[in-house]
Amino acid sequence: MPSNPIPVIDLSPWTAGDRAGRKRLAGQVDRALQATGFLLLTGHGVAPELPGRLRAAAQDLFHLPPPVKARYAQSTDRRGWIGREKVVTARSEGTWTPPDLLEVWSCAADSATRPGQTRRLPDRWPLEVPDLHPLVTEYTERMRSLADTVLEVMATALDQPANLFTRHTTRPNWDFIINWYPAADETGPAAPGQFRIGPHTDFGLITLLDRQPGKGGLQVHDDMNGWQDAPHMPGAITVNIGDLMARWTADRWRSGRHRVLPPSPDAPQEELTSLVYFHACAPDTTITSLPTPTGRTSYPPVRAGDYLRDKMQAIYTTG
Repeated sequence: MPSNPIPVIDLSPWTAGDRAGRKRLAGQVDRALQATGFLLLTGHGVAPELPGRLRAAAQDLFHLPPPVKARYAQSTDRRGWIGREKVVTARSEGTWTPPDLLEVWSCAADSATRPGQTRRLPDRWPLEVPDLHPLVTEYTERMRSLADTVLEVMATALDQPANLFTRHTTRPNWDFIINWYPAADETGPAAPGQFRIGPHTDFGLITLLDRQPGKGGLQVHDDMNGWQDAPHMPGAITVNIGDLMARWTADRWRSGRHRVLPPSPDAPQEELTSLVYFHACAPDTTITSLPTPTGRTSYPPVRAGDYLRDKMQAIYTTG
């Protein structure tokens, strides 16, 4: 793996609308995703202050007393506050680890149950942090638009119609989580094999990640070189593909394994907050692998909603 395992891609030629610029950009995206399944996206047009405002509101939430946060604990649909010892992400790939060292605020837009309408989950938001709900709404609307643009670039990179993927994302089905990684001073030393987030691949189409750098930060895995620290660029959004996109492209673009390291004893007061947007297609979408020469490995067709449900059920503890 090269010293910078994640290529940097400037999206601005796509929004400029120049045909030659779009073609070059699509080729860059194709090469990046074949190499790592990840890219760092610049020129995306997201207001630079928006992630910081949302992160500040989220930190207000996570620093509330535990009994207060418990009022907004996840319901049966797993939306709301998720406390520690509740998530074991590595289980999604059949690996056992101790529970992940994090807390989560989980929310979603689900239009599957009521045609023509969208239900935003959770139903209850923390009264103690009134800015959280409007900021999440603003941020996820911006991420949804950006994700569709990225999907159009990706379809063009495959020499397919630009709406190959986005015709299945017209209903605003998405998942958004805010991951808070407490400091080592608060969690104590990690258990053997314990991570802030255990090794895994993401499950859906693409993920848009706004992250903070740290000693206990993101690592990506390469079959030849193993685990390496993911590069960070201020203002850039980390994009990676998920399992459903890997299946759709028949492993032309593989879903990259990644993990978040445990808190480092060298930075005992380091706490990090990540904003993670998962773009999803309609649950009834049948994912069928593209044929050769575009694809490499043909997968049996799978219903998107079934695949995502099974993966999500695997990672949550019952305690």
